Amino acid sequence: MSEPLEAAQRPVELADEGPARRRFLAYMGSITAAAATGGAVLATATPATAAEPHPGPLTGPLPGTEDAKVGGDLTELTVAQAAALIRARKLSPVDLVDAYLERIEKHEPTYQAFNTVLADAARKRARELARKSSRNALHGIPLGIKDNYYTDGVKTTANSLIFKDFVPDYDATCVARLKASGGIVLGKTQMGPLATTRATDPYGVVTSVNAWTPGDPRTNPGGSSTGSATAVAGRLVTSSIGTQTGGSITNPANAQNMTGLKPTLGRCSVYGVIPLTYTRDHTGPIARDAVDAAIMLQALAGGDPHDPRTGGLPKVPDYVAATRVPRSGGGRVRPPFPIRLGVLPGYADGTSATAKARAAMLDTLADAGVRIVQVKLPAEWDFLTGSAITTASAAERCETFMEYLRGDVRQFGVSLNSWLRSLFVPGHDYVSWLRLRMLLLEKILFELFKGVDLVVQTSVTPFDLVGCPLIGFPIGFDRNAAGLEVPIGALVGGLPYGEQRLLGLAATYQASTSWHTRRPPEPSAARPLARQERPRVTADEVVAAGLL
Repeated sequence: MSEPLEAAQRPVELADEGPARRRFLAYMGSITAAAATGGAVLATATPATAAEPHPGPLTGPLPGTEDAKVGGDLTELTVAQAAALIRARKLSPVDLVDAYLERIEKHEPTYQAFNTVLADAARKRARELARKSSRNALHGIPLGIKDNYYTDGVKTTANSLIFKDFVPDYDATCVARLKASGGIVLGKTQMGPLATTRATDPYGVVTSVNAWTPGDPRTNPGGSSTGSATAVAGRLVTSSIGTQTGGSITNPANAQNMTGLKPTLGRCSVYGVIPLTYTRDHTGPIARDAVDAAIMLQALAGGDPHDPRTGGLPKVPDYVAATRVPRSGGGRVRPPFPIRLGVLPGYADGTSATAKARAAMLDTLADAGVRIVQVKLPAEWDFLTGSAITTASAAERCETFMEYLRGDVRQFGVSLNSWLRSLFVPGHDYVSWLRLRMLLLEKILFELFKGVDLVVQTSVTPFDLVGCPLIGFPIGFDRNAAGLEVPIGALVGGLPYGEQRLLGLAATYQASTSWHTRRPPEPSAARPLARQERPRVTADEVVAAGLL
């Protein structure tokens, strides 16, 4: 049965962002107090099951699926396209999973996107789902899971010696929700050791490559959710999830022509994720486009009694509706709701490929009806977002790992120096940072966002420090030092619980451009580099990465 046309025409109901600013300020104050007083310690004795899954409402037609058809390479289908075909019984989850597993078998030696591939379990799950019907957009969709998410009965290592033999007996809440929504886990993806850099083994030997330069592992693929981005970009999974404390979703998304969304702190549970910091850890999707990111977020978002950070938040809205981009009678793209985009001083100045891509992005959005507004940075911005502040914030991550820091520190491998730097942050510096972060949050909420809904960013730092949402999406290409074509991405930050506007902006841009539809070059048939031939990330480079 086809979806009623009226569903696509209804106005999108946006959250009331005015009261949300004050509410989020108070919320971050309570989270900060919990961290400062020791109330942030996560329980180690956990039940065998995660919170009740929350699939989320997906009642309307899925955007961008009008021309979806079976034919050619099934791994080129987006989540939305595959879901529409599965709903219509034109595509079997079995065939879709087989297509991805065939590609993994052929190209994983080059991409090295996975720690574990769950081929047998995925095929079994696909056969089960093929016998059922579902209106959920993730029904039968193959997914990748970053290897710091607990997976029941499957090794979860965080690419670290500390967890090299750890096998959880339950799923992280996010994993449980994806499964409950019909998602099929194809495997656990590579990451930076303990989420501190691009994906490497515990000793710093590079693993996952940038899918756009599969033969050159020196090209940075972004971290720490590297494998999650590489797997999606390389068409080894349809979509994936990562974690972000300091750019670890949006950075690899931008580096590999993906759309990555870091939601508001607490919007998605971090229960069952190997933690870094109580006040900065986020979970979120890495997807082909804004529509797929919205579908993933719809399944992931919601309260979780196991994670107090998710309690008392605004209800989960319809994210997918925010990506239904209308067109005028002449076919002109319009945003799904009014959007005022703030632009920082000098954002698109200069003649570099990045500056030109940014200027073209702003022109495209303006032509679509997005209002472009020049904004000023609040006073003391550079200090409040500078290295002295971010260094002090890193002290938080020692809390959970103190017993390991008191034991055999060799287990930290290449990331040890970054942990030692965090360990020796003076207590008064950490307390000062907690206060300064609240000042930064006030300036973002009431000065930076004065008269605008969204603001472009050139760094993840401000929005990662204060827990506000951030999206990264592709806007062009450049040539790197080796002459290889690599993606250019944009970063846009939003108000607390402003994910709808972020998704709506990205969807509007993507409805007007085709950057996000480009596919990376296929890996060559040449022998993949052996471990001893691959570059290494040094301890100093891990510190410089600053991913926490």
